[in-house]
Amino acid sequence: MPAILIVDDEEANRLALERIFSREGFDVRVASEGRGALEILREGEVGVALSDLKMPGMTGLELLRAAKQVAPEVQFILVTAYGSVETAVEAMKEGAHDFVTKPLRREQVVLAVRKALEKHELLRENSRLRAQIAQVSRSEMIGQSAAMRALVEEARQVAPSLASVLVTGESGTGKGLLARWMHEMSPRRERRLVTVNCGAIPETLLESELFGYEPGAFTGAQGRKEGRFDLAQGGTLFLDEVTEMPVAVQVKLLRVLQDGEYERLGGTRTLRADVRIIAATNRDPSRAVVEGKLREDLYYRLNVIPLHVPALRDRREDIALLARHFLAVLAARHGRRLLGIDAEALAAIERHAWPGNVRELENTVERAVVLARGDTIALADLPAALRGGTGAAEAGWLTFTVGTPLEQVERRMIEATLRHVNGDRALAANLLGISTRSIYRRESEWRGEKVED
Repeated sequence: MPAILIVDDEEANRLALERIFSREGFDVRVASEGRGALEILREGEVGVALSDLKMPGMTGLELLRAAKQVAPEVQFILVTAYGSVETAVEAMKEGAHDFVTKPLRREQVVLAVRKALEKHELLRENSRLRAQIAQVSRSEMIGQSAAMRALVEEARQVAPSLASVLVTGESGTGKGLLARWMHEMSPRRERRLVTVNCGAIPETLLESELFGYEPGAFTGAQGRKEGRFDLAQGGTLFLDEVTEMPVAVQVKLLRVLQDGEYERLGGTRTLRADVRIIAATNRDPSRAVVEGKLREDLYYRLNVIPLHVPALRDRREDIALLARHFLAVLAARHGRRLLGIDAEALAAIERHAWPGNVRELENTVERAVVLARGDTIALADLPAALRGGTGAAEAGWLTFTVGTPLEQVERRMIEATLRHVNGDRALAANLLGISTRSIYRRESEWRGEKVED
């Protein structure tokens, strides 16, 4: 447990408070003035500081301001005489957790310190969680399904190279996240990842956004403007929704991919592009070529390494894992202390079809985090569409993309059937036309247990 720091220039008060908190089982530190208190705070073992407001030299308010620079997570409780409440309120505006008035009552001051300790622990826990989440985002893609393991392994091999990558997948599957992960796994991670959404920038502006412009290039061009290729020098340029790029701009992009050169709009100087290109689209790029939306030569230049991000409905093994990940991230962001997702709510989440993919799942979890009434996310905290069981699996059918491994198809089919019959393996085996022993054998294999023939 973090230590309690008592700061008071009157020895009798220090001894009385030290005795109270020592009997309560706290680790207690004491200081008679502000500078000594700061030295103790620098040691990093204090969770709550209980300081007198009026002290010679450094006042309690001045100590609070200095401590925010030295140990910002330490919670301050200021002790003040009845007539100085206005000053104490001012201190709370400066960041104090609470204040107590003299004469002190044992129950009052112990309760105030316990509440301050709870806040300190929550802040420290959230800091640890944010650090863990940041580490996860730098080092791994979340997913344990066969489809995601295969994608991550291929992306890991491609990341260190300079080869162009074309990422395909439905909206919300995480194409942008994959591009960021590949950048962070590459030798270019110390330089910038610059993102351009080709479908969100008007056609007339996209060329200048990508390549920049020189003064006088067009009406209103008063000075030089660097483009995204300039900003991404030495790093990575992520072209999202590349099939929405105007054909005229595609010609210039093709030159960059072929020759590594470009000019700013209105300029004559040829510039070198030391940029790795990752492009993405939620459309079928080969169909976009047929429809004239994407130049065929550009398609082949972008599609050196094709990567496909599977839809969430095709990797249901990852749903619970992602839901718990988002819960941890979003609870920290919104300052909620949630222990998890209860079984009924998690089952509803796993049943849903998720047409909006990972983005829809994240939004759903965020809504539940904000609206949760208890310390866990319950079924009542989820949208009506999930509570009503309108997902694809609930309707009695499963979907698979072409090329899904048979082992994965078999596992999903068996697991879905078991859910449908509430775990009755004999009935599930009868419906599937296999033996009950086969189901037990498969479950043992999935748990990694050795199965004897």
